[in-house]
Amino acid sequence: MSEKVKLTAKEKSELWIEGIVTVILLLMLNFALLVLINQMIAHNPGLENAIWGVKTNLTFGRGGFHLWSWSNLFLTMMAIADVIVVYWRLARRYRQMQMRHVIAELHYIADGHLDHRIKFEVNTELQKVVSSINALVDSTVNSMAEERRIEQSKDELITNVSHDIRTPLTSIIGYLGLIEDHQYRSDEELLKYTHTAYLKAKQMKVLVEDLFEYTKVKSTTTKLNPVRFNMIAMLEQLAASFELEAHKKHMRILVSGEPNPLMMEADTEKLGRVFNNLIVNALKYGQGGRHIFLDAQRIGSEVVVKVSNDGAQIPNDSLNQLFDRFYRVEESRSQETGGTGLGLAIAQSIIALHGGYIYADSSPELTSFVIHLPLKVGASLTDKPKHSNEEAGKSK
Repeated sequence: MSEKVKLTAKEKSELWIEGIVTVILLLMLNFALLVLINQMIAHNPGLENAIWGVKTNLTFGRGGFHLWSWSNLFLTMMAIADVIVVYWRLARRYRQMQMRHVIAELHYIADGHLDHRIKFEVNTELQKVVSSINALVDSTVNSMAEERRIEQSKDELITNVSHDIRTPLTSIIGYLGLIEDHQYRSDEELLKYTHTAYLKAKQMKVLVEDLFEYTKVKSTTTKLNPVRFNMIAMLEQLAASFELEAHKKHMRILVSGEPNPLMMEADTEKLGRVFNNLIVNALKYGQGGRHIFLDAQRIGSEVVVKVSNDGAQIPNDSLNQLFDRFYRVEESRSQETGGTGLGLAIAQSIIALHGGYIYADSSPELTSFVIHLPLKVGASLTDKPKHSNEEAGKSK
């Protein structure tokens, strides 16, 4: 519980001096008034008779109590007035001292001690000022922490992008250097070098495109273009578009859901990017799997979509980091397949733009990415995220 302002010895002395001086001045004033009134009465006998008449004619209560003498009544009134004046003077000086303490605390905070708060209480309207100062400092500290977090995030982004661009760029320069110096023995070897450089260039192109998409969906000015559509029909179209690639991987894509049609509102272009990333990941990294399951269910006022595969299990230690930028479960494998490590981060940002959330769950039998979306853009979900990767990230 907050304490009152603690006055210094000097301030207490000032209050005592203020009180004593005020009392002395009031006593002098009272004495002067008494002398003046006595002189007026002495020189005006009629005034004294009038006062006596009022006193004898006015009675109070059943006992017929008379007024005191005019002098006693006047002294009582002056004493009450004196007490009020002394209290007002001391209270005013005490408020001034409180203000000095608040200003001193404010200067201390302004000198860079942002972890300090004004902990004492004041009894006047000044308390609102104290509360506002503490709230302002809290807001400033939070803003500075968020700014540092964003700055650190930018630095990490630049570092990761530089690393991921440098790797293929080094290969491109190396192979083109061999070609430039005619360090090849046959046309087949020349073709091999150019093809490798071409693949590395495509890898850089994918990285740049993913990076651009990521910064776009993370921007606070990004707007959605929601339309009403059938989610199950959308999943069926995606399954058909990946049918040939799935056949090459000896996999089947199965779609299920209810009710059908499952009508909802969302930005289909951006959601298509999410499901495209998840299906591509299932095809690339679901080793040993034979099926990819696309399932959509309406549960209350939200839609739950699961993209699952029966391939290799994702380690539990990696589940909470899957949606981090540039994170790869297996670095070497991801480099070979051209993954940038931005796909799931983009997916999470797009789902968040729709007011939903996404998390991953993996077991030896099934690896699933579960998406919760409101039926309408802007609506709030009644169910809270149970496996939210954002919450999990905070607990790491």
